[in-house]
Amino acid sequence: MTIAGILTYLIDLIAVLLLALGIKGLSKVRSAREANRLAAIAMGLAVVGVLLGFLFDSGVSIKSWVWIILGTLLGGSLGAITAKKVPMTAMPETVALFNGCGGMSSLLVALGVAFFPISQGAGQLSNGNELIEKLSIVVSIFVGAITFTGSIVAMAKLQGWLSTPSWMESKSRHFVNIAFVVISLIAVIEVLQGNPNGIWLLVVGSSFLGVGVTLPIGGADMPVVISLLNSYSGVAAASAGFVVGSQLLIVAGAMVGAAGLILTQVMCKGMNRSLVSVLFGGALASGESSSSSSSGEYMNITSCSAEECALTLEAAERVVIVPGYGLAVAQAQHTLREVTRVLEASGISVSYGIHPVAGRMPGHMNVLLAEADVPYEQLKEMDVINPEFAATDVVLVLGANDVVNPQAKNDTTSPLYGMPVLDVQDARTVFVIKRGMNAGYSGIKNDLFELNNTSMVFGDAKKVLGDLLVELKELGVGSNK
Repeated sequence: MTIAGILTYLIDLIAVLLLALGIKGLSKVRSAREANRLAAIAMGLAVVGVLLGFLFDSGVSIKSWVWIILGTLLGGSLGAITAKKVPMTAMPETVALFNGCGGMSSLLVALGVAFFPISQGAGQLSNGNELIEKLSIVVSIFVGAITFTGSIVAMAKLQGWLSTPSWMESKSRHFVNIAFVVISLIAVIEVLQGNPNGIWLLVVGSSFLGVGVTLPIGGADMPVVISLLNSYSGVAAASAGFVVGSQLLIVAGAMVGAAGLILTQVMCKGMNRSLVSVLFGGALASGESSSSSSSGEYMNITSCSAEECALTLEAAERVVIVPGYGLAVAQAQHTLREVTRVLEASGISVSYGIHPVAGRMPGHMNVLLAEADVPYEQLKEMDVINPEFAATDVVLVLGANDVVNPQAKNDTTSPLYGMPVLDVQDARTVFVIKRGMNAGYSGIKNDLFELNNTSMVFGDAKKVLGDLLVELKELGVGSNK
């Protein structure tokens, strides 16, 4: 092996180790930011390793280097601009888009190798190696196309550009998807038999399958879908690694695929949903409930002003914040941080209850609060915070809905029954900051809103928190007097 080859292998090894450490660090809020940097460095080293291999490859022409440099500059610039400009409310859509880009990359790599082989030719390969090469190309195209089209559909639905057609909510959609599966299988057989036209049939069939599987999925299940698509992108990358003979791609893709699959399982558990029901059962609210409490009008709602809320907070010793997607929509995380600083200055204990599926992607609330410099130690997972609600004076629910609905524990006929939720109803006082009485993703009413210890504070989260901050300061909360 040449010195260049040894150096490339060492760089790839370091990149894999850093990526593994990065993925491990993402499991903890405190280490997530540094872990993200490690993963970014790992990807940078991976690119350097690939370019180093090209540098010592005499077969790479000047024209090829021009395309490599242009692609690197264009992709890097778009990534930097997107990361800088994207608002927190659009982060789920951005993650879906990035997953789609990963799938498309694997698809293009497989197509490139299929039509412009990098080996010495199929005739000089053993039958076993030729079969492995074709299988790798098939898997990379199939999974990559599904990942790309599925991610684009998910992004469009999250952005509000696309809605589910009525016929896609019926069982007839399964027959359409089965037809695309059959087309893809026929294409796979054609490719394995050496028919190049089967490749384009596989691209078409798997692309439409990605659309058909993702389009009917409702908003409540979207965090699971984004996590699953992330896993798909890892599988597609690993397959592309087999196609081009890159050990780095194989290992990195396998790690991402496995991590995404584990996260998907965690998300399903957090929603009391099976992966099969998410993919084939439609939206969470599609099932009918015979319970009268699952739908209908609210009968016993108590509302209050920001002033009344401030008076209660002034007398509290322990406050728990429960963030939801409404907080992200209002971009109120920084105002919330100012409110909590005032409370903490008066010796009031403040912590945050984080539900695993709060928001519209895994970890959405953690990222949102980290942007506002909320201390990591104040962010508590559901299993940790639930026993503490009984000793909590005030809970502020900000834009959350289904994740704090007591029906999940009390109503056996509710679609939410069995879903792990935050037990905010056990606190002495609950304030729910919400624009109106619209239902959450599940489409059912929230029994929390009618409890005697719950008061609704209607309005945009950022405005309400701003008014609350003014009231607290007028009461002298957080002052040195």
